[in-house]
Amino acid sequence: MEFMINKVIIYTDGACSGNPGYGGWGAYLIYENNKKKISGSEINTTNNRMELMAAIEGLNALKRPCNVMLFTDSVYLKDGITKWIINWEKNNWKNANNKEVKNKDLWVQLLKAAKKHKIDWNWVKGHEGNEGNEIADELATQAIINAKINQ
Repeated sequence: MEFMINKVIIYTDGACSGNPGYGGWGAYLIYENNKKKISGSEINTTNNRMELMAAIEGLNALKRPCNVMLFTDSVYLKDGITKWIINWEKNNWKNANNKEVKNKDLWVQLLKAAKKHKIDWNWVKGHEGNEGNEIADELATQAIINAKINQ
């Protein structure tokens, strides 16, 4: 698969009000001078699931293969996709304790979304003034508010 000069930056974040509880995810995509904000919510979910959804939906929003710099404040997401997932797949989706991997359905979706792109996964400390991360956080938080209102 050939990657064009399409260089995209994606900031992702997930949030939950209660864990489990109302959840929201947000992704902020930047391509050249174009910026796009996307978000969504679920009624009964966890923070980790929303972190995964933000990355999945951010990647799925891209219309062609891209070179992606993806930023997340979730160690779970970053370490899961860059370190743990290789062994999970080898071990038939069992973790180091030989138990089912949590959120397997979303990890599988993330792998599928990621295969279309060349991705540099980056961790950024949350709530520290990083503009992209703050925007993604606001999107996720607003998605929770909207879900509660529309319930």
